Amino acid sequence: MSHNQRNGSNFVYDAVVVGGGHNGLTAAAYLARAGLSTLVLERRHIVGGCCTTEEIAPGCRVSATSYIASMLRPEVISELRLADHGLRMVPCDPAIQVPFPDGQVVSWWVDRERAKAEFAKISERDAARFIEVDNQLKKLARYLQPFFMEPPPEIDASSVAGWSDLFRIGKRFRGISSAEVGQLISFITGSLGEFLDHNYESEKLKTLFLANNVYGKHGGPYQPGTAIGLLFHLLSGGEHERQGFSGHVMGGMGAITQALAAAAKKFGVEIRTSASVEQIAVRDGRAYGVVLDDGSEIRARMVLSNADPKRTFFKLLPARELPKDFLFAVGGIKMNGPCAKVNFVLAEEPCFTGTSRNATPLERTFYTLVPSLEFAERCYDLAKFGEIPEELWVDCVVSSNADSSLAPAGRHILTCFVQYVPYTLREGNWDNKRELLGDRVVKKIGEYAPNVPGSIVARQVLTPLDLERTYGLTEGNIFHGDLRLEQLFFLRPVPGWSQYRTPIHGLYLCGAGTHPGGGVTGAPGRNAAHQALRDWKKGRFKESVSYRSRNSAPMHTLAGQERT
Repeated sequence: MSHNQRNGSNFVYDAVVVGGGHNGLTAAAYLARAGLSTLVLERRHIVGGCCTTEEIAPGCRVSATSYIASMLRPEVISELRLADHGLRMVPCDPAIQVPFPDGQVVSWWVDRERAKAEFAKISERDAARFIEVDNQLKKLARYLQPFFMEPPPEIDASSVAGWSDLFRIGKRFRGISSAEVGQLISFITGSLGEFLDHNYESEKLKTLFLANNVYGKHGGPYQPGTAIGLLFHLLSGGEHERQGFSGHVMGGMGAITQALAAAAKKFGVEIRTSASVEQIAVRDGRAYGVVLDDGSEIRARMVLSNADPKRTFFKLLPARELPKDFLFAVGGIKMNGPCAKVNFVLAEEPCFTGTSRNATPLERTFYTLVPSLEFAERCYDLAKFGEIPEELWVDCVVSSNADSSLAPAGRHILTCFVQYVPYTLREGNWDNKRELLGDRVVKKIGEYAPNVPGSIVARQVLTPLDLERTYGLTEGNIFHGDLRLEQLFFLRPVPGWSQYRTPIHGLYLCGAGTHPGGGVTGAPGRNAAHQALRDWKKGRFKESVSYRSRNSAPMHTLAGQERT
């Protein structure tokens, strides 16, 4: 069927996906793979959402927002054959590296024995304890892993479906000991700081573990619920399904979404950029398409929103179409993004004090500037009251060391994630304070890499407000809602609506605001698509399929892969 035929006033897509971020593209690919005619509408001029590679100076490209691939699901990589579409990742090794004010750099190597030897230079006791704790954490993470790739349970003891879900959950924990149950509960509810204080004696090694956790979250390391990140980061990732994998993406993070877009197109997905959705069209409690900002209407049998829950239900839908108690619950989702991003083009490679002269380019790539747990806690205390901390926690990736194609000879790319800044400032606004934030980031980096401040060629500062304006993240929250106990699993996005469906028949959520949450995983998109396809197969969409891609697999192929 031609493009013009599809655009005819009588054509009805089987599915329209609002938003071309990585989860939207993932969902679209799975829907088209099952034979549904699928359209993706992206507001910006490029697809990718917060997973893009963008030019910030002539010939200089940077992973504008997300910057390390740590949890991209192996199922998504293999099922959509992303490697065939150019996706290539190089493991981060060291996975974490912290330079300290005294000039020592501590590295967490991928090889455990090498990591243990590194830690033993600081504390023999902690090095031995590291192996014990790592085994314990990886075992607990394996209990959680299956839950990432399926809908959460609907806790309802009054229905057969509710009991079936509870039974399904119980089976996942077959063989778990009472001690392990206690450990899981402790991780879900406890603080990272208390866990580290209990297990390690060296402040430097505690800080090393801190450097891999609480990203994008509210709460300092001693706040309840911050320990769960230790388990999340030990879920398997990458094409080889390695626990705790993190990787540099060749071509920047945008290579992930470009591969997803290519896979989706191969299955027959149509992708339109610079196509801003003004409203999801609803009649009699059912979604029947979308209306673009130019007034044109696109009809569809189902709509999947990759936007966050607040943007979806407060900006894309009339309030009259939704139950008041549901809107009240959505309004209570805690957002208020606590982070920013600053990207640089440099004339010199950053030289971090304490780095070995024999270090390879890959070993000179990843540095986290956070000197202690106490420092991190103070940063959060200031940010939660609307202050921009003068001393910032900055994550630095010299991405051109991992991938020289990102910049021409003589130029270097430094991308920085800034943890603990407020969305709402106590005084002034982000348009006036943007450059102050950039200056403080430069100052902090200069304390560890003195040659950086004088080598800056270009600088891009993305405040929480910029993340909202440019990337559509309500309140600048990179996870579409905080990852906290009351907003996880069957409580995400709100209780009673955790299985990707919404009160609007035919409208699904497929973004990070759903289970299992944020990060570049593809899991919400895959899970939402499978849920929509289950409903499709049950006949909840009465119209027959009007278009089937020549490249798509028949419905029974996907059905055989689904949990029933």
